[in-house]
Amino acid sequence: MLKIIKKHLMLKALTLSTMLFASSSYAQNDAIIDESRNRSIPVNITLPANHLKCSAQVKCPVVFVNAGYGISHNEYTFASKLFNGQGYLSIAVAHELKSDPALNRAQPYLTTRIENWHRGAETLKFLVNELSVKYPKYDFTKLTLFGHSNGGDISALYAAIYPSEVSQLITLDHRRMLLPRNKNIRVLTLRASDYPADANVLLTDQELTVYSVTQTLIEKSRHNDMYDGGPKWLVDRVSKEVAAFLDN
Repeated sequence: MLKIIKKHLMLKALTLSTMLFASSSYAQNDAIIDESRNRSIPVNITLPANHLKCSAQVKCPVVFVNAGYGISHNEYTFASKLFNGQGYLSIAVAHELKSDPALNRAQPYLTTRIENWHRGAETLKFLVNELSVKYPKYDFTKLTLFGHSNGGDISALYAAIYPSEVSQLITLDHRRMLLPRNKNIRVLTLRASDYPADANVLLTDQELTVYSVTQTLIEKSRHNDMYDGGPKWLVDRVSKEVAAFLDN
């Protein structure tokens, strides 16, 4: 009898662990097809820790995590886990495919890279329309956009094109696309210390008194280190700054 009870408990524990694993990571390394552009979009979708509390009546928030150029969308798990813990559905997106043109290295970047950013914004818009149907318990009308480097540029452009859909924008040292000057969008941008942003990307001291924008320089940090593979102290600092921003 004791052996039967132990076996029963082990089976229950195994079933519970399987359920927890499934609920914490619904679509690892999945791909969603945009047939209108013949484009396969790699995504990593993770459910929030409190996903059982989300409903069509009380929807949980959504964040899109946009990778830096040349970095996998799966290399920002620190961000996805942070957002999941705060109740967000996290959708990490790979914007660069092998068939895409290389990122333009000629200046002025605001002109030469706009095609890349528009392609990214188009991808985000498609995903919003597609996933809002598949995930009716989540609010795709008040997005949080998170992006590193070129992913931050894409995020900032999306906020400029679709301001009514974006409630929060968080960028990690994006340097080319202008931050939105919009009183309805809260913004946090964490700045590395090795490269400056282009002209007019960041807000002036006067503009900072008008708009809900926080610009934080992280001393001794590097632009290319703001992802999972960066030094632990920097990943921890970025996580702390983002968490404090979300809590306000």
